[in-house]
Amino acid sequence: MTALTADRAAPAVRRSRRNRLAAMLPAVVVGLPLILFVLFPLAHILGRSFSTPDGFGLANYAAMLGNERFLRITWNSFAVTLVSAAVAIVMAYAFAYAVQRSTMPLRNLFRMIAVLPLFAPSLVQAQGLVLLFGRNGLINRSFGLGIDLYGYWGIVIASVLYVFPYAFLILSAALAVADARIYESAEMLGASKWRAFRTVTLPATRYGLAAAIFVCFTLVITDFGNPMVIGGDYTVLASEVYNQVIGQANFEMGTVIGMVLLIPAAIAAMVEKRVSAKQYALISEHSRPLVPQKDRLRDLALLAVAVLISAAILSIVLVVVFASFVHLWPYRMTFSLRHYAFDVQNGIQPLWNSIYVSVMAAGIGVVAVTAAAYVIEKFPSPAARGLYFLSILPAAVPGMVLGLGYILAFNSPSNPVYAIYGTLVIIAIANVYYYHAHGFLISGTSIKQISGRFDEASATLGGSRRQTFAKVTLPLLFPTLVGIAVFFFMRSMVTLSAVIFLITPNTQVAAVSVLYLQDRGATNQAAAFSVCIIATIMAVLLAVRLLLNAMGHRNVSLIR
Repeated sequence: MTALTADRAAPAVRRSRRNRLAAMLPAVVVGLPLILFVLFPLAHILGRSFSTPDGFGLANYAAMLGNERFLRITWNSFAVTLVSAAVAIVMAYAFAYAVQRSTMPLRNLFRMIAVLPLFAPSLVQAQGLVLLFGRNGLINRSFGLGIDLYGYWGIVIASVLYVFPYAFLILSAALAVADARIYESAEMLGASKWRAFRTVTLPATRYGLAAAIFVCFTLVITDFGNPMVIGGDYTVLASEVYNQVIGQANFEMGTVIGMVLLIPAAIAAMVEKRVSAKQYALISEHSRPLVPQKDRLRDLALLAVAVLISAAILSIVLVVVFASFVHLWPYRMTFSLRHYAFDVQNGIQPLWNSIYVSVMAAGIGVVAVTAAAYVIEKFPSPAARGLYFLSILPAAVPGMVLGLGYILAFNSPSNPVYAIYGTLVIIAIANVYYYHAHGFLISGTSIKQISGRFDEASATLGGSRRQTFAKVTLPLLFPTLVGIAVFFFMRSMVTLSAVIFLITPNTQVAAVSVLYLQDRGATNQAAAFSVCIIATIMAVLLAVRLLLNAMGHRNVSLIR
């Protein structure tokens, strides 16, 4: 009887095993590109950092730790990062509070100004500061101030303006929702407005505040463009990686410094994700949204803050636009369009390359992140948990480290990916996986919001999972997918660190052209390229917005 029972149970066991394997297969298939384009390059960096003439060992790390110059560079990076992040957070919180919690005029205009730097290359802040306060800067020459901007304070100011819009978006979202009943209770208990801010507003936004701090920390410590343009002799870790790899062809030390740069970035990214996950719901079915009441003194003070910060942002961007139309900065300040003839090496081709790369990244990115998020939600398995880890891993990887990994992993004829190495395709892929985590989290959030009852209803009516996805899930996800595509397009147009090691004379992109032109003193041409990047992104945003409005999707956020 026992043997008979076992014989009958065997097919059921085999079916159960096949079902588990079938559930894991989608996660394995979707995870393979992440293994190839994220884990594989990181493994090469780790291995190369231990490579010595005598084999493998810790000699490279020992040489680095025993080098006083490296210790000074590490201190430089943390000194810039901590001060920049602190100042940016204070500015962004004040600005977000002004936009969300006051009745001051022109709030929508201020919101648009705050995110304007997102449309420009990541080094445009340093570019604008040089045009204003550099040795031949407009303000420096006009007033004979003699300001020496190059060095620590130049990097700090540029970094603050660089990360400000990211902090503003996070803090603005944290301040956008509040329960009016809590503030009314505080007022009834005799709490002053300052006390209500300290005991209600700050605690309610603490997770958003913590997330903004760690995002700013990661962005500043891994930033490459601003220190290269305005750093002078003040070297930080990101620029030292470039110096070691490009300047000295010392890949071993480049990978060692890359690994050192990876550690604080990874810790900050992981803490930020953990902190964000702890955010609790502030609005329930019984809540009443907080509507800011008029307070003339508060609104005037916040308006002054908003005007000052907006003036700083606009002055940086507008001076770059102005320089692109000047005949020869700063000696012949007459109007001219000659810099838009792009009479430089490669001409206007880098801009077209950027557009091609960004369109490819948008298409590939939407498919990659949506597939990963869908599989994790609909095919739960141990493999899906591994896929989740792989999907958020890129958030902890600095762009320069990923790009360096691509050189080491794919620049070999024996590697199948070598066929696309040195092409625009590999640059697009680098952008996709550099920004993969952000797009994945947006897609995953939207998929979770789609009720499982749609799947049940479809199955009841005889629909397959594929038909449900095509006819139900995709239409519901469409606005989110458009937003993700715009996100990948925007980021790919302006990114610098992830692609700086991958460009060739034939695949140079516009953001890299800005760096090269600025570095050799071609200020006007660099400004013209920056303006073209900004104009391209704005044109795409406008076109997508008009398309979405025509389709009835009027509340889709395109800036993430």
